[in-house]
Amino acid sequence: MNGENESDSIIEISELSKVFKVGFWGRKVNAVQGLNLEVRSNEIFGFLGPNGAGKTTTIKMILNLIYQTKGEIKIFGKPNTDVGLRKRIGFLPENPYFYDYLKAREFLNFYGQLMDLSRSERNAKTGELLKMVGLENVDNIQLRRFSKGMVQRLGLAQALINDPDLVILYEPMSGLDPVGRKEMRDIILDMKRQGKTVFFSTHILPDVEMVCDRVAIIHDGKMRAIGALSDILGPTVKNVDVTVGGIDDESRLSEFAERIIRSGNIVHLSLERPELLDKLIRCVLEMGGGIIEVFPRRQSLETYFLEKVGENDNGTEDSI
Repeated sequence: MNGENESDSIIEISELSKVFKVGFWGRKVNAVQGLNLEVRSNEIFGFLGPNGAGKTTTIKMILNLIYQTKGEIKIFGKPNTDVGLRKRIGFLPENPYFYDYLKAREFLNFYGQLMDLSRSERNAKTGELLKMVGLENVDNIQLRRFSKGMVQRLGLAQALINDPDLVILYEPMSGLDPVGRKEMRDIILDMKRQGKTVFFSTHILPDVEMVCDRVAIIHDGKMRAIGALSDILGPTVKNVDVTVGGIDDESRLSEFAERIIRSGNIVHLSLERPELLDKLIRCVLEMGGGIIEVFPRRQSLETYFLEKVGENDNGTEDSI
């Protein structure tokens, strides 16, 4: 990290608000309202919310692409209007559009020039990044022939061309197949291992669970919850899925399980009361059956997310 005296706060947002005027009569729309947020050094931070929640507006204000109506934004302890910050930030937009007549290698070379990298630095970084995002074999193909997923991969490469300390990714998994999503998750985790800070927004919540240290949920322009994933999801088991085999009459198990589904010789059971698991197992063994699998389910981020965006607008924030 550049700068010896920097605090652990990479992004600091205080009382941030943005009001737009829309329509002929200039009706006021509060896109973001009194947002307070801190992103710490070397963490992966997930910024979540439904469509229209204020995520795009907030990210644009962080990057100084639009001006806030009220509030303050600091990056690396400096106002976000400081032009010198640009060299320390990498950004992948939601729907990247690039000059499609360029080839992948030409494109990254162009962005390297914008970042004032020397020719040797550009050549080294271009080869390294194309390999990292899996495009080294199509480096001399024009971008107009790229699929959406390939453009997304190239967009990530350009976000990293300047070796930034802070990487902001908006919907980085968009357009990627399952293999591409896994590779993207691995790249994000590798950024953390390199000491970078990653701030990203996505609608694919399972990916957030796999990589994020902390998350914030925004809805109707207001913060609804913020905290560490380990605290949000917690260790408590909500229900247990059990798979058993070797029994002829599953009706005897109805006193333990709320849902029972037979599939051939296999029976799947869902226990809403995990404390009944031991009794269920004993009953199955007494019937001459066997336990194939026991899968405890904890609260998922998706469940928590839906709870927060579905709550009444009481203006409160849940800090975990």
